[in-house]
Amino acid sequence: MAVSGGVDSAVAALLERERGAEVIAITVKLWADPETDGTKACCSPEAVLGARAVAHSLDIPHFTLDLEADFRRRVVDRFVSGYAEGQTPNPCILCNGEVRLAAMLDLAQRLGATRLLTGHYARIVEDAEGPLLAAGADAAKDQSYMLAALPPDLLGRLGFPLTEMTKDEVRAVAARHGLAVAKKPESQDLCFLAGQGKRGFLRRHGNLVDREGAVVDRSGRTLGRHRGHHNFTVGQRRGIGVSLNEPGYVIATDAVANTVTVGTREDIETRRIRVRDAVLHRDGARVDNVRLRYHSDTLPASVGAAAPGRHAALELELAEPFDAAAPGQTAVLMDGETIVGHGTIAAAA
Repeated sequence: MAVSGGVDSAVAALLERERGAEVIAITVKLWADPETDGTKACCSPEAVLGARAVAHSLDIPHFTLDLEADFRRRVVDRFVSGYAEGQTPNPCILCNGEVRLAAMLDLAQRLGATRLLTGHYARIVEDAEGPLLAAGADAAKDQSYMLAALPPDLLGRLGFPLTEMTKDEVRAVAARHGLAVAKKPESQDLCFLAGQGKRGFLRRHGNLVDREGAVVDRSGRTLGRHRGHHNFTVGQRRGIGVSLNEPGYVIATDAVANTVTVGTREDIETRRIRVRDAVLHRDGARVDNVRLRYHSDTLPASVGAAAPGRHAALELELAEPFDAAAPGQTAVLMDGETIVGHGTIAAAA
């Protein structure tokens, strides 16, 4: 059982133990930084201690995996370089898809476990070709978007005990059993940002210092000045520092020229999005909707009859306009509530 020290994984472990399973707790340490408030991060040294306390309260053995070096190289460094290149990265999807769950699965197998269970709100469904990820029952807490990059071959060895539960039900179970984490607040920040701002983090870990540049309109006319393109993301409205005759939005950033281009809502609306580094688990003809941001509504969409596998690029057709396709974010391709692929937004087409 992946145990983070929060209420979800604690209740998942409790339920499995009550079902008669032999449960082993595994926690990963991903990040230790004196500038980070570890009490607010899911995989900090403080979180490891909290997870150990949960495991002891449930009378189950506890193991810790130190993945900090791998996490820094494969997640944090790419997060920093993404912002340096004018992208808006999604590190949680990268971490879940490439780092922590695969490492915990490997340890679980070495310990003799048959599956790795987590406290995520998501479902695993089966079709004729094998397992796929799908949305959990609690739409408000559904985490399938953040798990979208998990390879299907891992899904057959994963399980989500909270699939059919809501967050309120989980907290009620924790309170009923006297778990100390019953009222523990959820972590809101990225685990390596907890308690500090993104700007300071990028400066300390990526040497991305504020560098003054021009805020321009679509014609290239200078409207004002900014303190670094990496402080802006496509679709941003607040903090642009210039005023237009109507609500203004960031419509592009240019890392080379260090410019931020602003325009109107109409300027950022698009029905076509280019997706790079795409993976299709099933034929593209099955795609009928897409999620372009965590907790955003899905949009009717199609990618055409692309074959399953990896694609350098796909073009996503939306049935209605979308107004903030930020390069670097993840496009999760879906068939109903089932995830059949994913990719990284390159640009509005």
